[in-house]
Amino acid sequence: MGVIFFVLGFACMIVAFMLEGGEPSALLGLPPAIIVFGGVIGATGLTTPMKVLVQALIAFPKAFMGRKSDPVALLNYFTEISTKARKGGLLALESETRDDKIDPFLRFGLMQIIDGVHNEEVRSSMESEVYAMEERHASRAKVWEAAGGYAPTMGIIGTVCGLVHVLGNLDEPEKLGPLIAGAFLATLYGIASANLIFLPVGGRLKALSAEEVLEKNLIIEGISSIQKGDSPVVMKRMLSTFLDSKQKAALGSSE
Repeated sequence: MGVIFFVLGFACMIVAFMLEGGEPSALLGLPPAIIVFGGVIGATGLTTPMKVLVQALIAFPKAFMGRKSDPVALLNYFTEISTKARKGGLLALESETRDDKIDPFLRFGLMQIIDGVHNEEVRSSMESEVYAMEERHASRAKVWEAAGGYAPTMGIIGTVCGLVHVLGNLDEPEKLGPLIAGAFLATLYGIASANLIFLPVGGRLKALSAEEVLEKNLIIEGISSIQKGDSPVVMKRMLSTFLDSKQKAALGSSE
Protein backbone atom coordinates (compact mmCIF):
# COMPACT_ATOMS: atom_id res chain seq x y z
CA MET A 1 0.00 0.00 0.00
CA GLY A 2 2.89 2.36 0.71
CA VAL A 3 3.96 2.36 -2.93
CA ILE A 4 0.43 3.25 -4.05
CA PHE A 5 0.28 6.35 -1.84
CA PHE A 6 3.82 7.32 -2.83
CA VAL A 7 2.92 7.24 -6.54
CA LEU A 8 -0.44 8.93 -5.86
CA GLY A 9 1.24 11.89 -4.17
CA PHE A 10 3.58 12.60 -7.06
CA ALA A 11 0.92 11.83 -9.68
CA CYS A 12 -1.50 14.39 -8.21
CA MET A 13 1.21 17.05 -8.22
CA ILE A 14 2.16 16.38 -11.85
CA VAL A 15 -1.45 16.13 -13.07
CA ALA A 16 -2.36 19.42 -11.36
CA PHE A 17 0.68 21.05 -12.97
CA MET A 18 -0.43 19.81 -16.41
CA LEU A 19 -4.01 21.01 -15.84
CA GLU A 20 -2.58 24.49 -15.38
CA GLY A 21 -1.05 24.18 -18.85
CA GLY A 22 2.45 23.09 -17.83
CA GLU A 23 4.56 20.48 -19.58
CA PRO A 24 5.96 17.59 -17.48
CA SER A 25 9.39 18.20 -18.99
CA ALA A 26 9.36 21.65 -17.37
CA LEU A 27 9.61 19.94 -14.00
CA LEU A 28 13.00 18.50 -14.88
CA GLY A 29 16.16 20.39 -14.06
CA LEU A 30 19.58 18.95 -13.34
CA PRO A 31 21.22 21.93 -11.54
CA PRO A 32 18.34 22.37 -9.03
CA ALA A 33 18.33 18.62 -8.41
CA ILE A 34 22.07 18.60 -7.76
CA ILE A 35 21.81 21.51 -5.30
CA VAL A 36 18.83 20.11 -3.38
CA PHE A 37 19.58 16.39 -3.26
CA GLY A 38 23.33 16.82 -3.12
CA GLY A 39 22.92 19.31 -0.29
CA VAL A 40 20.51 17.04 1.59
CA ILE A 41 22.90 14.08 1.28
CA GLY A 42 25.82 16.21 2.46
CA ALA A 43 24.01 17.75 5.42
CA THR A 44 22.41 14.47 6.52
CA GLY A 45 25.66 12.56 6.13
CA LEU A 46 27.52 15.18 8.15
CA THR A 47 25.14 14.90 11.12
CA THR A 48 24.68 11.11 11.02
CA PRO A 49 27.16 8.31 11.82
CA MET A 50 27.89 6.27 8.70
CA LYS A 51 26.59 3.06 10.27
CA VAL A 52 23.21 4.64 11.05
CA LEU A 53 23.08 6.27 7.61
CA VAL A 54 23.58 2.92 5.89
CA GLN A 55 20.94 1.31 8.11
CA ALA A 56 18.50 4.10 7.26
CA LEU A 57 19.05 3.52 3.54
CA ILE A 58 18.52 -0.23 3.99
CA ALA A 59 15.30 0.49 5.89
CA PHE A 60 13.93 2.64 3.04
CA PRO A 61 12.16 -0.23 1.18
CA LYS A 62 10.51 -1.35 4.42
CA ALA A 63 8.55 1.89 4.47
CA PHE A 64 6.81 0.74 1.29
CA MET A 65 6.64 -3.01 1.88
CA GLY A 66 5.53 -2.84 5.51
CA ARG A 67 5.74 -5.92 7.71
CA LYS A 68 3.57 -8.96 8.27
CA SER A 69 1.84 -8.91 11.62
CA ASP A 70 -0.97 -11.13 12.92
CA PRO A 71 -1.57 -10.50 16.64
CA VAL A 72 -4.69 -12.68 16.59
CA ALA A 73 -2.73 -15.71 15.34
CA LEU A 74 -0.01 -14.95 17.90
CA LEU A 75 -2.54 -14.81 20.73
CA ASN A 76 -4.08 -18.11 19.60
CA TYR A 77 -0.61 -19.64 19.49
CA PHE A 78 0.05 -18.59 23.09
CA THR A 79 -3.26 -20.12 24.13
CA GLU A 80 -2.23 -23.42 22.54
CA ILE A 81 1.23 -23.60 24.10
CA SER A 82 -0.16 -22.46 27.46
CA THR A 83 -2.46 -25.48 27.44
CA LYS A 84 0.49 -27.64 26.42
CA ALA A 85 2.64 -26.28 29.27
CA ARG A 86 -0.08 -26.83 31.90
CA LYS A 87 -0.44 -30.45 30.82
CA GLY A 88 3.20 -31.41 30.33
CA GLY A 89 5.18 -28.72 32.17
CA LEU A 90 7.49 -26.09 30.72
CA LEU A 91 9.82 -28.75 29.28
CA ALA A 92 6.97 -29.76 26.96
CA LEU A 93 7.58 -26.48 25.11
CA GLU A 94 11.11 -27.49 24.08
CA SER A 95 9.84 -28.78 20.75
CA GLU A 96 8.43 -25.31 20.00
CA THR A 97 11.92 -23.79 20.08
CA ARG A 98 13.04 -26.12 17.28
CA ASP A 99 10.43 -24.72 14.90
CA ASP A 100 12.26 -22.74 12.18
CA LYS A 101 9.18 -20.61 11.54
CA ILE A 102 8.94 -19.28 15.09
CA ASP A 103 9.78 -15.63 15.79
CA PRO A 104 13.39 -15.43 17.12
CA PHE A 105 12.25 -13.14 19.94
CA LEU A 106 9.57 -15.63 20.94
CA ARG A 107 12.09 -18.48 20.79
CA PHE A 108 14.43 -16.46 23.01
CA GLY A 109 11.70 -16.10 25.63
CA LEU A 110 10.65 -19.75 25.50
CA MET A 111 14.23 -20.96 25.86
CA GLN A 112 14.69 -18.84 28.97
CA ILE A 113 11.63 -20.16 30.78
CA ILE A 114 12.50 -23.74 29.77
CA ASP A 115 15.96 -23.20 31.27
CA GLY A 116 14.33 -22.10 34.52
CA VAL A 117 15.39 -18.45 34.44
CA HIS A 118 13.53 -16.38 37.05
CA ASN A 119 10.42 -14.58 35.81
CA GLU A 120 11.74 -11.09 36.53
CA GLU A 121 15.03 -11.83 34.78
CA VAL A 122 13.20 -13.15 31.72
CA ARG A 123 11.04 -10.03 31.55
CA SER A 124 14.01 -7.71 32.11
CA SER A 125 16.14 -9.30 29.37
CA MET A 126 13.26 -9.29 26.87
CA GLU A 127 12.32 -5.69 27.65
CA SER A 128 15.96 -4.72 27.14
CA GLU A 129 15.84 -6.35 23.71
CA VAL A 130 12.71 -4.38 22.82
CA TYR A 131 14.22 -1.12 24.08
CA ALA A 132 17.38 -1.64 22.00
CA MET A 133 15.29 -2.47 18.93
CA GLU A 134 13.13 0.62 19.43
CA GLU A 135 16.23 2.82 19.70
CA ARG A 136 17.67 1.38 16.48
CA HIS A 137 14.41 1.99 14.65
CA ALA A 138 14.13 5.53 16.02
CA SER A 139 17.66 6.42 14.87
CA ARG A 140 16.86 5.29 11.33
CA ALA A 141 13.58 7.23 11.22
CA LYS A 142 15.38 10.35 12.48
CA VAL A 143 17.73 10.22 9.49
CA TRP A 144 14.80 10.58 7.09
CA GLU A 145 13.17 13.24 9.24
CA ALA A 146 16.45 15.17 9.29
CA ALA A 147 16.60 14.97 5.49
CA GLY A 148 13.03 16.30 5.41
CA GLY A 149 14.15 19.27 7.48
CA TYR A 150 17.14 20.06 5.27
CA ALA A 151 15.37 19.68 1.90
CA PRO A 152 13.23 22.88 1.94
CA THR A 153 16.22 24.94 3.08
CA MET A 154 18.36 23.50 0.30
CA GLY A 155 15.53 24.33 -2.09
CA ILE A 156 15.65 27.97 -1.01
CA ILE A 157 19.43 28.00 -1.41
CA GLY A 158 19.02 26.58 -4.92
CA THR A 159 16.45 29.23 -5.77
CA VAL A 160 18.72 32.02 -4.50
CA CYS A 161 21.59 30.65 -6.61
CA GLY A 162 19.29 30.59 -9.61
CA LEU A 163 18.10 34.15 -9.03
CA VAL A 164 21.70 35.32 -8.77
CA HIS A 165 22.17 33.86 -12.23
CA VAL A 166 18.98 35.64 -13.37
CA LEU A 167 20.23 39.00 -12.15
CA GLY A 168 23.44 38.45 -14.07
CA ASN A 169 21.46 38.18 -17.31
CA LEU A 170 19.15 41.21 -17.06
CA ASP A 171 20.58 42.49 -20.31
CA GLU A 172 19.02 39.50 -22.10
CA PRO A 173 15.26 39.74 -21.34
CA GLU A 174 14.39 36.76 -23.56
CA LYS A 175 16.30 34.45 -21.19
CA LEU A 176 14.74 35.68 -17.95
CA GLY A 177 11.57 33.56 -18.11
CA PRO A 178 13.31 30.16 -18.37
CA LEU A 179 15.97 31.21 -15.87
CA ILE A 180 13.41 32.26 -13.25
CA ALA A 181 11.42 29.07 -13.80
CA GLY A 182 14.58 27.02 -13.37
CA ALA A 183 15.45 28.89 -10.19
CA PHE A 184 12.10 28.08 -8.56
CA LEU A 185 12.44 24.42 -9.49
CA ALA A 186 14.87 24.11 -6.60
CA THR A 187 12.21 25.27 -4.13
CA LEU A 188 9.75 22.82 -5.67
CA TYR A 189 12.23 19.96 -5.38
CA GLY A 190 13.00 20.83 -1.78
CA ILE A 191 9.43 21.13 -0.56
CA ALA A 192 8.11 18.22 -2.63
CA SER A 193 10.87 15.80 -1.61
CA ALA A 194 10.50 16.75 2.07
CA ASN A 195 6.73 16.27 2.14
CA LEU A 196 6.37 13.39 -0.33
CA ILE A 197 9.50 11.35 0.41
CA PHE A 198 11.67 12.14 3.44
CA LEU A 199 9.13 13.01 6.15
CA PRO A 200 6.58 10.34 5.09
CA VAL A 201 9.30 7.65 5.07
CA GLY A 202 10.43 8.71 8.54
CA GLY A 203 6.85 8.69 9.81
CA ARG A 204 6.14 5.33 8.22
CA LEU A 205 9.22 3.74 9.81
CA LYS A 206 8.09 5.09 13.19
CA ALA A 207 4.62 3.60 12.71
CA LEU A 208 6.04 0.21 11.74
CA SER A 209 8.34 0.32 14.75
CA ALA A 210 5.43 1.05 17.09
CA GLU A 211 3.53 -1.87 15.59
CA GLU A 212 6.47 -4.20 16.15
CA VAL A 213 7.02 -2.96 19.71
CA LEU A 214 3.37 -3.69 20.51
CA GLU A 215 3.77 -7.21 19.13
CA LYS A 216 6.95 -7.77 21.14
CA ASN A 217 5.22 -6.58 24.32
CA LEU A 218 2.42 -9.05 23.64
CA ILE A 219 5.05 -11.79 23.44
CA ILE A 220 6.63 -10.67 26.71
CA GLU A 221 3.30 -10.79 28.51
CA GLY A 222 2.49 -14.16 26.96
CA ILE A 223 5.83 -15.64 28.05
CA SER A 224 5.38 -14.23 31.56
CA SER A 225 1.85 -15.62 31.78
CA ILE A 226 3.01 -19.10 30.77
CA GLN A 227 5.83 -19.02 33.29
CA LYS A 228 3.43 -17.99 36.07
CA GLY A 229 1.11 -20.85 35.15
CA ASP A 230 -1.92 -18.74 34.26
CA SER A 231 -4.84 -20.58 32.73
CA PRO A 232 -5.33 -20.21 28.94
CA VAL A 233 -8.57 -18.32 29.61
CA VAL A 234 -6.90 -15.79 31.87
CA MET A 235 -4.00 -15.43 29.42
CA LYS A 236 -6.31 -14.89 26.47
CA ARG A 237 -8.27 -12.22 28.31
CA MET A 238 -5.09 -10.42 29.34
CA LEU A 239 -3.39 -10.58 25.93
CA SER A 240 -6.54 -9.42 24.12
CA THR A 241 -5.90 -5.95 25.58
CA PHE A 242 -3.17 -5.61 22.94
CA LEU A 243 -5.72 -5.98 20.12
CA ASP A 244 -7.79 -3.29 18.47
CA SER A 245 -11.55 -3.64 18.08
CA LYS A 246 -11.33 -5.26 14.64
CA GLN A 247 -8.76 -7.79 15.84
CA LYS A 248 -10.86 -8.59 18.91
CA ALA A 249 -13.82 -9.27 16.62
CA ALA A 250 -11.62 -11.58 14.52
CA LEU A 251 -10.49 -13.31 17.70
CA GLY A 252 -14.08 -13.86 18.75
CA SER A 253 -15.03 -15.31 15.36
CA SER A 254 -12.07 -17.73 15.44
CA GLU A 255 -13.18 -19.30 18.73
